[in-house]
Amino acid sequence: MSSTSGVRNIGIPGVNPPEKTCNDPKCPWHGHLKVRGIILRGVVVKKKMQRAVVVRHEYLHYVPKFMRYEKRRKNIHARLPPCIDVNEGDEVLIGETRPLSKTIAFVVLGVVKRGEGGR
Repeated sequence: MSSTSGVRNIGIPGVNPPEKTCNDPKCPWHGHLKVRGIILRGVVVKKKMQRAVVVRHEYLHYVPKFMRYEKRRKNIHARLPPCIDVNEGDEVLIGETRPLSKTIAFVVLGVVKRGEGGR
C-alpha cells in the first residue's frame, strides 16, 4: 500500500485508500475510526442521509429440512466518509466498527464496482 501522507493502514489486504482526502474524524483512512469484525459487500440503495448510506447485503441461507439454499437480504446503514464518492447502484465494501449512532455500526471502505444507478 502506498504511504501517502495522512493515510492510515486499516489492516485489510486488497483494499486501497481513496484518492481524495478529508478531515473527518470518523473516516477509517484519514481519521481515528478502527475497523474490526466482519467485512461485507453490498449495493447502495439509498443515499439520502448526511454522510450515511443504506447498503443492501444479499446472501444465501441453508435450510436443512429441504437441503437447499434460500436468498435473503438485509439493509445495513453505513457511514460514508466525504473522501469516498458513491451513487445509488454502486457495489461497495463495508466494514464493521464501533457503534457510531443508534443504527450505524458499519463504514464504507471503498467502491468495488460502479453501478448504473437505481435499484
